Amino acid sequence: MAVYHGPKCRQCRREGVKLMLKGERCTTEKCAVERRPFPPGMRQTKRRRSATEYNTQLREKQKIRRIYGVLEKQFSLYFKTASRASGVTGENLLQLLETRLDNVVYRLGFAPSRSAARQLVLHNHFTVSGKKVNIPSYRVKGGDTIEVKDASKSLAIIHSALKSTRETPDWLTVDKVKLAGQVVRIPERGSIPVDVQEQLVVELYSR
Repeated sequence: MAVYHGPKCRQCRREGVKLMLKGERCTTEKCAVERRPFPPGMRQTKRRRSATEYNTQLREKQKIRRIYGVLEKQFSLYFKTASRASGVTGENLLQLLETRLDNVVYRLGFAPSRSAARQLVLHNHFTVSGKKVNIPSYRVKGGDTIEVKDASKSLAIIHSALKSTRETPDWLTVDKVKLAGQVVRIPERGSIPVDVQEQLVVELYSR
C-alpha cells in the first residue's frame, strides 16, 4: 500500500489549518502554518481563487483523510461502510476513523502523533484485551482494553508522549501508571474532538 512520505507540514499548509500531524511541535512557534500561513507553491502576496462548492467539499474530505492518515481507497471504503450503517452517515464515518487502533493509541496519550502511534502498533508494542494486534486499522469495541506490552513499557517515546497536556476524550479512560487504557463506549459526535464538517464529505460523495 502506498504511503505519503512527504513533509507533514506541507499537508497542514495545503488545508490552511493545523492537523496536528507532528504532535506537540504543532503547538509551538516552529509550526509551519504559523510561519507560512499560505498554501505550498503559492506566494504570500498571490490571491487565491474563490473556492467553488466542489472544492470546499473536496478540501474537507482531504482534511479528514490527512488527520487520520488514511489513503483515498481506504477512506472510500470507510464511507461506504458508514453509509450502509443506520444513523447519520457523517457521524458514522468519524466513529469508524476514531475507533482505529492507531487513533485510540494516540488519543490515550501513548504516542505524540497518529503516525507515531501507527508505527508503535505495527511493531507489536500493544495488546487489545490481552491479544497481540499489530494492525493500525483494527477497530476497537466498547469494553476493549489497550495495554502497552511488558517488554515495551520502558520505551522513551511512550513516556515522553504521556507528559503531553493533551486531554483524553470522555469515551476513553487511561491509567498512566499501568500504561493501559479502556474504551468505555463508542464515541458520539460531540465526543470526537476534530474540527471538521463531515456533512460536506457526505455531500461530495452524493454528487
